[in-house]
Amino acid sequence: MKLLTCPINGPRPLQEFSFGGEVRTMPDPKSASDAQWADYVFNRHGEPGIRREWWYHLASGTWFIAERDNLKDEFIKTYLPE
Repeated sequence: MKLLTCPINGPRPLQEFSFGGEVRTMPDPKSASDAQWADYVFNRHGEPGIRREWWYHLASGTWFIAERDNLKDEFIKTYLPE
């Protein structure tokens, strides 16, 4: 069984979590060009490496950030956003 550590509840089965996508900075809506919006909406960084991702713990309703090595599919650490 694969475990993921919720920052509030500790290690829990991966089935209790939902993936929320890559942590990215949204462009400024007042000054972003169409090309910048298209890049934000449609493009992702898919190359292997350590990524910061949003995860949601369904049981506690907690959103948090997990750093994951997507090449090895290993979680490195989890923490609440500031």
